[in-house]
Amino acid sequence: MLVALGAAFSFGMSGPWARGLIDAGWSPGAAVTARIWTAALVLLVPTLIALRGRWRVVRRGAGMIAAYGLLAVAGAQLFYFQAVAVMDVGIALLVEYTAPIAVIGWLWARRGERPSKRSMLGAVIAFAGLVLMLDILTGATVSGVGILWALGAMVGAATYFVLSGRGDTGLPPIALAGLGLLVGAAGLTIAGAVGILPMAWSTHDVAYRFGTVPWFVPVLAIGLLATALAYVLGITSTRMLGSRLSSFVALAEVGAALLFGWIMLGQLPDPLQAVGGVLVLAGVIVVKLGEPAAAAFVEPVPEHPIDTEPPIDTEPPIDTEPTASHTG
Repeated sequence: MLVALGAAFSFGMSGPWARGLIDAGWSPGAAVTARIWTAALVLLVPTLIALRGRWRVVRRGAGMIAAYGLLAVAGAQLFYFQAVAVMDVGIALLVEYTAPIAVIGWLWARRGERPSKRSMLGAVIAFAGLVLMLDILTGATVSGVGILWALGAMVGAATYFVLSGRGDTGLPPIALAGLGLLVGAAGLTIAGAVGILPMAWSTHDVAYRFGTVPWFVPVLAIGLLATALAYVLGITSTRMLGSRLSSFVALAEVGAALLFGWIMLGQLPDPLQAVGGVLVLAGVIVVKLGEPAAAAFVEPVPEHPIDTEPPIDTEPPIDTEPTASHTG
């Protein structure tokens, strides 16, 4: 849980850092492309070190890595920015953050992992809190095309949680993050080159609440802390907690974004958003309380042999005197 919350807070600081760049003349596409490339280059050497002797695993999982980079990294970012270009940010975020519900549906349909009633209740509570946190009850406009783009971002986010939770790939978390970011960065660059993603940047200083900094400071911060670190922590925590629970803990990213928005930009959340944050936290707790049955179903192999085999080895009289055993 601590690692997952660390990932959520790391992801959450990306918005305020990026907002400073955008106010300084950067387009959203240029900001996110610089973010992904910075993170990919930072993780390149650790990725190569982690993959020593495992290149066969990379070839075997090439399709999954491509899907992760194009959908979970580039697709989620590109579709989200396309959505906010034609509709209110709050509505776009709300649609994208229905990803946990999509993860529940996928695990149920694909793997037969039916969520408990408590998990479903937690989903409803967290979703209600998200509506309040995003402050969309004040007359936001809705675009049909924008909803479709936001749904694409939701698919990308859900893909991130499902693929990050796969522990059978043989890829270390840092390697999956590094390879996925490289693929995503290449995809965003191609999208910018063909004109799908507008690219504009500036070398002017960037202003924040705490002062003015050179342009490369937010670029490095968003690449190192809000992307490289965030993806490594996110993949690690998802493998530890599972896709379903991790996707709900990730809702804390919205609260983190509001907190960093206040610290860095002076954007103070209103009381209704604070209530929403409490509801999201309560929903995550309820989902966590509904997880033990699912966890026992997912990981039966490493637990049962440890519990059941020692008695057979340490009590041979049970095997040699079955009649006495049954009578007793």
